[in-house]
Amino acid sequence: MRGLRFDRLIASSALAFAAIGCFAKDNAPARQVSQDEAYEWLVAGEILERIKAPTFANREFSILDYGAREGVEGGAGDAIAKAIKACNEAGGGKVVIPSGTFHTGPIHLLSNVNLHLEEGAVVKFTTDTSQYLPAVYTRWEGVECYNYSPLIYAFEQLNIAVTGKGTFDGQAGDDHWWSWKGREEWGWKEGMPHQKDGRDRLFAQGEAGVPVEERVYGEGDYLRPSFVQPYRCKNILIEGVTFINSPMWELNPVLCENLTVRGVTVVSHGPNNDGCNPESCKDVLIEDCHFDTGDDCIAIKSGRNNDGRRVNVPSENIIVRNCKMVEGHGGVVIGSEISGGVRNVFVENCEMSSPNLDRALRIKTNSIRGGLIENIFVRDVEVGVVKDSVIKINFVYEEGDAGDFAPVVRNMVVRRLISRDSKYALYFKGYEHTPITDVHLIDCQFEGVEKPSVLQHVRGLQFDNVQMNTGAKTDIWGNPL
Repeated sequence: MRGLRFDRLIASSALAFAAIGCFAKDNAPARQVSQDEAYEWLVAGEILERIKAPTFANREFSILDYGAREGVEGGAGDAIAKAIKACNEAGGGKVVIPSGTFHTGPIHLLSNVNLHLEEGAVVKFTTDTSQYLPAVYTRWEGVECYNYSPLIYAFEQLNIAVTGKGTFDGQAGDDHWWSWKGREEWGWKEGMPHQKDGRDRLFAQGEAGVPVEERVYGEGDYLRPSFVQPYRCKNILIEGVTFINSPMWELNPVLCENLTVRGVTVVSHGPNNDGCNPESCKDVLIEDCHFDTGDDCIAIKSGRNNDGRRVNVPSENIIVRNCKMVEGHGGVVIGSEISGGVRNVFVENCEMSSPNLDRALRIKTNSIRGGLIENIFVRDVEVGVVKDSVIKINFVYEEGDAGDFAPVVRNMVVRRLISRDSKYALYFKGYEHTPITDVHLIDCQFEGVEKPSVLQHVRGLQFDNVQMNTGAKTDIWGNPL
């Protein structure tokens, strides 16, 4: 049995899992797995045992009882805040937003509160950017600062949830928020404000180690907020709801522990509209979700460059299962803000397909970002069509090899991945001085591959029963015979 670099291995229990598939989909009969596979997924079983969705007291606080008015601009913000405060002070429960359309500014959650949208409820967030001030403690593209409040925000709270069958609409578009990206495709025109100066200043402050209290942004800086950001929170549930039209990243928990994202739908195609970005988080379950995004569907992160190394908290113990990825830059992605590292990521039973999905699995970093990325396990993933590569590991992302923090990627195992149409099967670019190491593909099938795989500075790449372009005359690498 191959040795694995887990923090805590439970070798004595491995044989007990050798004959069962402990994560069968949709109550299907358990599939027999090999001893090696069972051993790899032991830690996933431990993670699942620890992740517990929070529960809430049987109390309801309707926003209508606190003065919410349907269909009126700004008619629900004060009522939502009052209901959340009352719920928290009573010891917790459910704040109910009933069917109808309600307009609000940013929502700040408190401990022991479940913000619940009934079926037919639509919450629209104001496009008046002044309503998202005063600035709150946040992370923006992996650097800590004070900036516009996320649309739904919580700071150092316990036992919080956003649930239901309703829709949150950020109302972002070319006329609101997106033009701040500074590109014509998002509504920006010459002479309009954009984020570059603020972004450059924030990144420079992060590199220089300027205290976070002095990194204050807001009006005039044009740094778009995330949609949902619990920050330093524990015991979090986001379930059932739909998110559309986000200013920037959609779900961005930061420095959180014990997080469940279940049955969520994300449809938003603006700039940097990532679906779910757990950042420096521990014990995370993302399951049964639908992502149709303008950027990465899921992107696991842990801080950017020197500021990420200052905080120095990895993302770890993350399970992604039974999700569907449609449009986006990548299906399940690690990086690029990954300076704190990532370990123990498990992906299974996911579907990824769209002519506008660039890649299925992606790791992106460089020697400025750095990061130790290890123990990545993927199985039973179906890839229909992707525009570029099925699996991409890239050390020459953006600045490339221009820093002193060479990334490390090691111990990645992909089992039973099937793809139907792509430009490349594999696109791996490491460094000569720091190659990508120990990637193992088992029982995988790549069809409709247009070009030979790109493999630069890769060590320990293994293929077991891997097929490529069956029926065509190419070898396992995709090269013509």
